[in-house]
Amino acid sequence: MGIDKKTALLGACLQLTAIAFGQSITAIKAPALVEKYRQQKGVVVLNFWSTWCKPCIDEIPHFLDAAEVWSDQGVQLWLISQDTDELYENGKLLQYLKGKKWLGATHFWLNETNADYYCPIIDPKWSGTIPSTLVYNRQKNYYRFYEEPLSPKSLEAAIAAAL
Repeated sequence: MGIDKKTALLGACLQLTAIAFGQSITAIKAPALVEKYRQQKGVVVLNFWSTWCKPCIDEIPHFLDAAEVWSDQGVQLWLISQDTDELYENGKLLQYLKGKKWLGATHFWLNETNADYYCPIIDPKWSGTIPSTLVYNRQKNYYRFYEEPLSPKSLEAAIAAAL
């Protein structure tokens, strides 16, 4: 078994362990992510972040708070990590989330390396800056992309507008 297969096996084992304990991070490609959020009912808040991004880390707690407050109205929070494949595959990304107690959201790892390819798929005007947030509601044909950190008040206004 080569190193790549061992790494893949370890990643698969960590994912199965995470699923067994009720939490996982799903690897997803940009086109599949877009397709997935477009199929959802209600408001979906997609927050693009990374463990090395301080403004990202600073805003996630109020995103989790907002998701809890608005959950009875069907608002979903998806945290989309843009960390390296190594961090995802060796389980350190999941450990990071558990350490921060950020398990109250749906987690994806954006399995992409070329921002010139995936950014325009997510939003045609996205430069790749993070944190960035997309707020979407299919029923209301509502779409808004924020390429900046959002304060709790701004996030609340964005969710309210999408409802």
